[in-house]
Amino acid sequence: MKRLIALMMMVMFSTAALTACNTMAGAGKDVQKVGEKVEDKAQDCKDGKC
Repeated sequence: MKRLIALMMMVMFSTAALTACNTMAGAGKDVQKVGEKVEDKAQDCKDGKC
């Protein structure tokens, strides 16, 4: 019985960890896109198009 409980806890932890990785990867991509937009706008202002 203890073995079954330990196995179930490992499965639940692994699933949670994998889900968190996917979520963080998506958030990282969003932040990267925002950073690119800021860089583009800063470059435009530097070139006098602002």
